[in-house]
Amino acid sequence: MAYDLEFERPLAELDKRIQGLQRKGDRLKADERAQLRSLEQQLEERTRQIYGNLTRWQRVQVARHRDRPYTNDYIKLICDDYFEMRGDRRYGDDRAIQGGMASIDGKTVFILGHQKGRDLKEKTECSFGLTHPEGCRKALRMMREAERFHMPVITFIDTQGASPGLEDEQRGISQAIAENLEVMPRLHTPILSIVIGEGGSGGALAFGVADRILMLENAIYMVASPEAAASILWRDSAFASHAAEAMRITAPDLLELGLIEQIIPEPVGGAHRNHLEMAETLKAAILENLAELERLPMDVLLEKRYQRYRNIGAFATEPVKAGSGSNR
Repeated sequence: MAYDLEFERPLAELDKRIQGLQRKGDRLKADERAQLRSLEQQLEERTRQIYGNLTRWQRVQVARHRDRPYTNDYIKLICDDYFEMRGDRRYGDDRAIQGGMASIDGKTVFILGHQKGRDLKEKTECSFGLTHPEGCRKALRMMREAERFHMPVITFIDTQGASPGLEDEQRGISQAIAENLEVMPRLHTPILSIVIGEGGSGGALAFGVADRILMLENAIYMVASPEAAASILWRDSAFASHAAEAMRITAPDLLELGLIEQIIPEPVGGAHRNHLEMAETLKAAILENLAELERLPMDVLLEKRYQRYRNIGAFATEPVKAGSGSNR
């Protein structure tokens, strides 16, 4: 796998030297074998150092990496059994949203999320992960089924946002998002949402009203992309890196702000370096959180979910001193 991000150039140079030695195979001399082991150790240490000190803009690039695992990758690696559900029973099937009934270590759940697609054909089929109205409605259909059969819901969030097309507006994309936002807080079953890549705008919020929100270490969660924010604030998308720093959209930022409950660590070099290891870590986090949520009585679960969102944005002001003339 190539080191193709700008900040990975030092890693690319080390990797090139390693591959040059590895191509010799059995023809490696003793000193070359020692050099190979040293280079591999340097590569791992340098990778840990770089990925342990990423800027917010660099995390944005990792969250968007083309080889990062998507919803279908996790479903294949995590689930013992899986039955896909399609269609919203109103208009059609949105391939940007995929999911269905699944079994994880014998526990039956409804699992769904955004799918961006790998090659051009799949990306086109999935609209690059941009949510259509029928995708929101398909997801809501699955959530209602989960409630009916007392199964927990797991949502994987990975989208730049909802589809902005004219036809999507005509079919009621805003209403579809709003309906999800209205129903999910009242859903009588545990809901666990995980941001696995980028969570953008209403396309992400329609799947993120949950009892707990988890984020992968290098995922991002935002009201607008850094490029869009830069275009608004500085009228130039070239300032996207400045916008990313100002918006505080990374997992550590959101954990500090109390908007998420947990950060799931990624393999060295990001989730795209080792899909299997990332899936195993994610699976463990899912089972742990679901076990805790399922122990709560339903009335307590719903009250905690309500209070979770009531407390977002809470702030305190200093008491106004008498005669200070302040209007605060």
